[in-house]
Amino acid sequence: MSNEKETKNTQHSNEEKLSNTNNADMNEKDMNAQEGAENAAQTEDGDAKQLTVEEQLEEAKKQLADMKDQYLRKAAEFENYRKRTIKEKSELILNGAESTVKAILPILDDFERALADKTEDAKAIKEGVTLIFNKFIKTLKGLGVEKIETEDKDFDVDFHEAIAMVPGMGDDKKGKVIDCVQTGYKLNDKVIRHAKVAVGQ
Repeated sequence: MSNEKETKNTQHSNEEKLSNTNNADMNEKDMNAQEGAENAAQTEDGDAKQLTVEEQLEEAKKQLADMKDQYLRKAAEFENYRKRTIKEKSELILNGAESTVKAILPILDDFERALADKTEDAKAIKEGVTLIFNKFIKTLKGLGVEKIETEDKDFDVDFHEAIAMVPGMGDDKKGKVIDCVQTGYKLNDKVIRHAKVAVGQ
């Protein structure tokens, strides 16, 4: 009975060892399989990241090409705008001179007719010259030219050029324009010639 009992214990112990060995083998296989799956997943992730970097590089190249194209277009547009502006400015200057000449030509016609007149009547000649003068002044106003007023005006360096100082004119004339030697003119409110004046001192 004792031997039979020992034999059973030995068999039971062997079965437990075999079971433990099998379990250990299964655990090791499971771990190896899990590690393999993780390595495979990491490899796939690495490939995915590599593809993403390549895609980003291609996108960056595309954006750079688009920006270069836009830059070239803008540069061409600016060059065309610059040339067009220069041309328009040149035409404006030429057309401005043309309109001015056209406005003055009728006055030239009047002078030619006055010179062709054989009259010796001084009064008629003076009246004719006065008419031409007034017509000329009106034409200048139409072109934006205006006379700078000087009579009883305070001396103003923005409009007047003092060429003489007149002493002994009294306090009420001090700093005032006494006489205008040469008329000054403005073109569209811009002084194109200062009036040359004598100023009270």
